Amino acid sequence: MHQHHLEVFGIEDGFLGLIQNRMRVLEWGDVSNILTLGGTILGTSNQANPQQYAIERNGQTEFADVTDRVIEHVRANHLDAIVCIGGDGTMTGAANLIQNGINCIGVPKTIDNDLEGCDQTFGFDTAVTTAAECLDKIHTTAMSHHRVMVVELMGRNAGWLTLHAGVASGADIILIPEIPYDLTKVCEVLEHRSRVGKRFSIITVSEGSKPKGGDVVIQRRVETSPDPIRLGGIANKLVDEIEAASGLEARATILGHIQRGGTPTPADRVLATMFGHHALDLLLEGAVGKLVVWKDGKLNQVDIESVAGKQRKVPADHPLVHTARAVGTSFGD
Repeated sequence: MHQHHLEVFGIEDGFLGLIQNRMRVLEWGDVSNILTLGGTILGTSNQANPQQYAIERNGQTEFADVTDRVIEHVRANHLDAIVCIGGDGTMTGAANLIQNGINCIGVPKTIDNDLEGCDQTFGFDTAVTTAAECLDKIHTTAMSHHRVMVVELMGRNAGWLTLHAGVASGADIILIPEIPYDLTKVCEVLEHRSRVGKRFSIITVSEGSKPKGGDVVIQRRVETSPDPIRLGGIANKLVDEIEAASGLEARATILGHIQRGGTPTPADRVLATMFGHHALDLLLEGAVGKLVVWKDGKLNQVDIESVAGKQRKVPADHPLVHTARAVGTSFGD
């Protein structure tokens, strides 16, 4: 709008807006002063995959491919390209549109920081900051009441958020999906701390964590979603198991959607602004199907189709894992 006087449409509720043809022209006043706002002024949906869209027929939920409907709406509104802002699910949906002749440029946004090919997504730093602040407050009450505090964080099947927030807050035990834990080892750490006079312990656990040979804890299933599994409840399960196995008093806290809200950190605001500008540069250069990424300390781009359907996870030998172990943090293994 400012430099190139382009007409920009805002698509409401992500792919759902493309399916239902809900989009509107954005004016300067619509986007002025939104840098300090979290979330999105356009709305979003995690249940609207054009390739697998839930439709009610005869009282039954069926899934249909409505990509043709999306293409029709894109052409009817004379859209030259779509900037898709999101994580691995969004980029998988964008890859489908690219294969059907619609140009998409991706911008990485997810608190999970799990987008393949990108070292940092925007939203991640804000979520880590929020989680670490919450853990600091829990540290105070854990110390006062001499309890084991088990704090459950988001992240799905990737442990980046739990790892960073756990290290930042000095958690005693960090449990992430990439390193299955042994309950006996967890209790040994807690009991040792108790014996040497440490009267409280902090455990940060990712919602996708699981014991060796076990499975994740599923909170519920949403059958109308392309990805029906909703993780959650591992903290409550651990509290029961720790109390039964060790006799130590434990409490669970699930941070939930607190991690997703609030004012973005300055680092996230800067990163998002840089991503957006680089996406525009790519469009003006005639790029097709590219994802903006932050890689090795600089802006770059990769093919969206190269990251579709993939998830970046924490390597077991990641430097931050080594650092945490070096200062005495246990991963329950």
